[in-house]
Amino acid sequence: MKDLVQNMNIGISIYLGTGLKQNIEILKKAKAANVSFAFTSLQIPEEKVMDYERETKNLLEKCKEYGIELIADASPETVKKLSCNTIEELKTWGITSIRVDYGYSPEEIARLSKTFQIVLNASTITAKDIQDWKNAGADLSRFIACHNYYPKEYTGLSMENVCEINEFLKLKGIQTMGFVPGDMTMRGPLYAGLPTVEAHRYHKTDILLNMLELYFDGKCDMVMVGDIDISDEAWKSVELLNQGIIEIKAEIDKKYHFIKNMTHHDRIDSSNYIFRSIESRMLENRIEPENCIERKKGSICISNSKYLRYEGEMEIMRQDLPGDERVNVIGYVDLEYVKYLPYIKNEIGIRFI
Repeated sequence: MKDLVQNMNIGISIYLGTGLKQNIEILKKAKAANVSFAFTSLQIPEEKVMDYERETKNLLEKCKEYGIELIADASPETVKKLSCNTIEELKTWGITSIRVDYGYSPEEIARLSKTFQIVLNASTITAKDIQDWKNAGADLSRFIACHNYYPKEYTGLSMENVCEINEFLKLKGIQTMGFVPGDMTMRGPLYAGLPTVEAHRYHKTDILLNMLELYFDGKCDMVMVGDIDISDEAWKSVELLNQGIIEIKAEIDKKYHFIKNMTHHDRIDSSNYIFRSIESRMLENRIEPENCIERKKGSICISNSKYLRYEGEMEIMRQDLPGDERVNVIGYVDLEYVKYLPYIKNEIGIRFI
């Protein structure tokens, strides 16, 4: 699996019980959205399929066809159900990453890490576990800690808990991943969404915000959609996020529409007060002072000629700030999009729509 630490990467979940026909449609959408990996469980008791072995192979073949790497939740029982002699045989099926929750000793996990990327339950990993794996010769660079999703209401984790766990794991050099619920086709048998963070269950229609929160506030390197399918709007958000872009609806004075023709990125030394566009200062426009009024949160501003070498720098206010004769207020972010402003950083860019 490619290095997923530096950039936000979005994945999906796919299940045998959904049926191959619908799964193919989901895989088509995923490929169009530049999704490169998916999670599946091969040990869900509710999965009712006619020929488990054949349908698993069919799903794996389709994932390969659409360029989707599959992270499979497997157990010793899975090996038996698939008529394999050892779990290593799953590599020949095209599975390169396996999640192992139980039934494996440190020595077995160390052995498996030489064949697979190992995905473990983030909530149960202890410092002793990590030391035991090291002592057994495991390659921790091939480990990912995955948080559970929680089908039952009020059983999910808090964002603070997820962040605390992930900070501990990152110090040990282990990547992390978690789930957000879908907004369209929920997975049964409860159909209440499949989030890691309980709060996300209750505003699951805003998948973009949930993903950003899990990545930035929860410190998950990889963010997966837990449910079966998502809306077209959400697929578009996934496609853009996989490119490092968020679209922001805004009203901008026609005189300054030139800032709409580019993708803007904040400075690496991001300010809590304002978003500062790196790209805008490359434009050689003469900006005369005008409309130098109070800068409310969500205001879009541009530094005028009185700001000397900062002339032309486009800013978005993350907080209310007083007026400044050196700064023109040229527009406003739509109120429904202001909530995304804290997360436009770390190489995530914006486009105005």
